[in-house]
Parts: sequence; C-alpha cells; structure tokens
Amino acid sequence: MSAQTPLLTVRDLAKHYGGRIGCTDISLDLWPGEVLAIVGESGSGKTTLLSCLSARLEPSAGSVRYHMRDGEMRNLATLTEAERRLLMRTDWGFVHQNPADGLRMRVSAGANVGERLMAVGQRHYGRLREAAGDWLARVEIDAARIDDRPSEFSGGMRQRLQIARNLVTHPRLVFMDEPTGGLDVSVQARVLDLLRALVSDLGLSVIIVTHDLAVARLLSQRIIVMKAGRIVEEGLTDRVLDDPHHPYTQLLVASIPES
Repeated sequence: MSAQTPLLTVRDLAKHYGGRIGCTDISLDLWPGEVLAIVGESGSGKTTLLSCLSARLEPSAGSVRYHMRDGEMRNLATLTEAERRLLMRTDWGFVHQNPADGLRMRVSAGANVGERLMAVGQRHYGRLREAAGDWLARVEIDAARIDDRPSEFSGGMRQRLQIARNLVTHPRLVFMDEPTGGLDVSVQARVLDLLRALVSDLGLSVIIVTHDLAVARLLSQRIIVMKAGRIVEEGLTDRVLDDPHHPYTQLLVASIPES
C-alpha cells in the first residue's frame, strides 16, 4: 500500500457505558510503519479506545476504517464475524499485558506459534515446526524448548512467546496493551529492546497503550494523551514529552521520577 494512505482511519469515535463515557470525540489516522502510543492514567479511556480500534468492543458512535490487503478501505462495523476473526488471526496482532490471555497455555510453545500459521493455510508439519523454532530463537527463547508448555516458562518468556505468536504471520498492524506492565524492571528492558528491534525490522504499524511515558518515548513516534475519555494533547512523542502544552500532560511528565 502507498505510504500516503492511512492504514487505519478513525472519525468521531465514542464508546459509552450507560451514562458513563469510555471515550468520546476520537479522530486519528495511523500510517504504515508508524508506532502510536496512547497514554494516560487509569480510567482515562485508553484501554476502551484500544478495544474499539481492535474491534474487540463495538463503538457507540463514529467509525473505524482499515485499509485491507486488497486495497479497499473497510469500515470494521461492516465486517462479518468470519472476516473479523480472520483479520485478527492474520493481518493483525494483539499483545496482552498478561501473556496467558494471548496464549494457549495447555499446548506447546511450538503449537502456539504454528497455530497462527495454520490460520493462513500452512499445513506441512515440518515447515510449521521449523518456522516455530526460528521464531522462538528470534524472540530469544531456546529452540530446544519448542515442546514445552507456556506454563513452564517465566513471565518474560511467556511475553516473548506471545510476541512470536503474533508476529509469525507478518501482520501489518499490532495492538499492544501494556506489554511490559506485569514484568520486573530488568525483564521489561529486554522485552522493550526486543520489541523495538522487531518493529523496526518488520516495518510494523503499532498502537500501544501504556501508562509508562518512558515506554512511549522508546517505542513510539507519535503520542496521544487521554484524560476522562478525551484526547487532550497529541503530536510527535519527543515534542509532547519535552514540551507538553496541556496542564494534564505537564502533570504526567512532571510525575516521572528523576533518573
């Protein structure tokens, strides 16, 4: 697709829970190869927004349109359930904060990776196993552990396995919900370095939700700051974090501990 065409276009998106606002008046474009961070405190609406963008939650108003591989810009609301499921298994990835939410814990590491490949039509056992081994190595998991179950892995290894499971089909868009939130600081650093390298190598578009501004700075080119369900500031990540304009963004930046 052309770099001049947005991969994802959102207009006037809103999600209400009865009388409570999850998010409202959201409009944005995501471009091919761009990493967009959505930040804000707990309850700011960032997770609700991510759920709407990734078709896990139906918006109350507005539209989310995606540039399909056939070149057509489709409104996600018009997709059939089968089309939506296929999109989620192939052209999209979703990395959960808790790896157990994104893995099949009772099957092997190799089967977790190979299952995504089967969704795009691969059936040859030898090739599936070879691809799974290659991806385990790529995310710094010993390929000798291909037959081990995720329940036997550490938290950091589970997260890296979830990343491999998502990326093996070469998706164009990956959603990430606090991907390092539950990890120890030293493990976070390794996972972040791995994510940054893979995103760059594969040319991925990413929408990442995080409360950690350091994560946003490391991974994203552009940032959206949310408060009470609304976007209060957006722009290039370094500009927003180095020279925040909105008082709420200034408060967030000021709360970062000095290194």
